[in-house]
Amino acid sequence: MALPAEFHEIAKRVNNWGRWGADDEIGTLNLITDGVVRAAAAEVRTGRRIPLAVPLKEDGVQAGLIPGRINPLHTMVQINQELFGPGTVACSDDAVTMGLQAGTHWDALTHVSHSGRIYNGRPADTITAHGRAAFSGIDKAAPIVSRGVLLDVARAKGLDRLPGGHAVTPEDLAEAEEFGGTTVRAGDVVLVRTGQIQAFLAGDKHGYGFPSPGLSVRTPEWFHARDVAAVANDTLTFEVFPPEIEDLWLPVHALHLVEMGMHQGQNWNLETLSTACAETRRYAFLLSAMPEPFVGAVGTPVAPVAVL
Repeated sequence: MALPAEFHEIAKRVNNWGRWGADDEIGTLNLITDGVVRAAAAEVRTGRRIPLAVPLKEDGVQAGLIPGRINPLHTMVQINQELFGPGTVACSDDAVTMGLQAGTHWDALTHVSHSGRIYNGRPADTITAHGRAAFSGIDKAAPIVSRGVLLDVARAKGLDRLPGGHAVTPEDLAEAEEFGGTTVRAGDVVLVRTGQIQAFLAGDKHGYGFPSPGLSVRTPEWFHARDVAAVANDTLTFEVFPPEIEDLWLPVHALHLVEMGMHQGQNWNLETLSTACAETRRYAFLLSAMPEPFVGAVGTPVAPVAVL
């Protein structure tokens, strides 16, 4: 089924193709300048570090909703092996097989395509089985260290968790911004809290994935107007699921990754951060969320840390 006219109209309004040149492969990460990082460092007041990743384990967030995206399979390949002979120092090693987007992760700009294109107008068929992503693989991403802003949509509404199927609107984002007493600036990485991760933390993996609150197809314009560098949230699907427009699947992915060139993250645990921000009444911080540089990959695990 062809994408509806409504989608293409939004796409035209948020499109960044050519904005940073025809050869650009990192999109809105260009907005994280040295000046932005210096300003972000000034947000550190106490030095408290809050990890935002879920544990990487075999009983992880994946429940089979997304084919092939397996939880980590962790294997010991040697245990206390004396590699250089009896009585020498012994080594233990391990290996892991997993979907690169199985846990807390970033989506690369090549994670989705539409109409045969990826970011900056390149052909989608530049992604191949053996060559992987020839352009805009996650290894091309610039360092993601910037000012982070928590938009705690759930807490702003007086809720622990948004109801399943709630589409987070631009109005919701503005409400959370006002609630946090901060203003989203160019180059910021925005973290949107819905509270949905609570379902996974309580052991309900299927309930975590479906139905899920998430971003509305109307929100990309809000992020585009503010020159946000990247967005992450605490859900499996990132956008509202099932979709708000019948049979329009993953439109926010397509608008962010393909049209805007904006990386997005899923499965971020924002619960401790939410409590800390509420206690201090400060919703901006230094965020370190470096992508693992898997060459040609369309996503990567990440272990983000907010420094308050």
